[in-house]
Amino acid sequence: MKLTKYEHACFTVELEGKVLIVDPGVFTKTLEIPANVVGIVVTHEHEDHFDPEILAAIYDKNPESVLVSLASITEKMIDHKSIVVRPGDNITVGPFTLEFFGGKHAEIHSSIPLVDNVGVLVNQSIYYPGDSFAEPNRDVQVLALPASGPWYKMSETIDFMLAVKPQSAFPTHNIHNSEPGQALFDRIVGGFASRAHIEYQPLQPGQSIEL
Repeated sequence: MKLTKYEHACFTVELEGKVLIVDPGVFTKTLEIPANVVGIVVTHEHEDHFDPEILAAIYDKNPESVLVSLASITEKMIDHKSIVVRPGDNITVGPFTLEFFGGKHAEIHSSIPLVDNVGVLVNQSIYYPGDSFAEPNRDVQVLALPASGPWYKMSETIDFMLAVKPQSAFPTHNIHNSEPGQALFDRIVGGFASRAHIEYQPLQPGQSIEL
């Protein structure tokens, strides 16, 4: 199984010649849409995770692909095959098993209503919480770890990583960070990861890891 990071919150997982795409949003610029996509997971409705134009392009090239998301998103993509999910659901799309957690986006400000958000566990191995720190309460091989955002606080992401305690973690949701800012994140969070015996793997867009 191969995981490839793209800009901001987007990554892909490839297994048995099939591809799952997670959170292709407006900051996703270098993703070349393959012709073997079986599913697209969108964790919530914010545009940095949900870009209807990218989804339409994926579907044009992969008309049998399935959009897996909340009802608030699938109802906006009526031409795309879809499965509506909620926290607690467990489904299979091609070679991928998907389990969902959480329920709400992290708070940006008390005056801003919370939108629905789901974290996703792929093949009982890769966990991504979307814009939240919802814990999967499962053993996790790889954690996609939020690294920036208007709702984000570094102490919370460190506590989240230590609570999940994956075998390895890589930073995602990091478009807001400058190069020095990302280096600072990597140094601080990587230090906590090392002390907890978690392998910390900073990835650039297009870089992959094998599971």
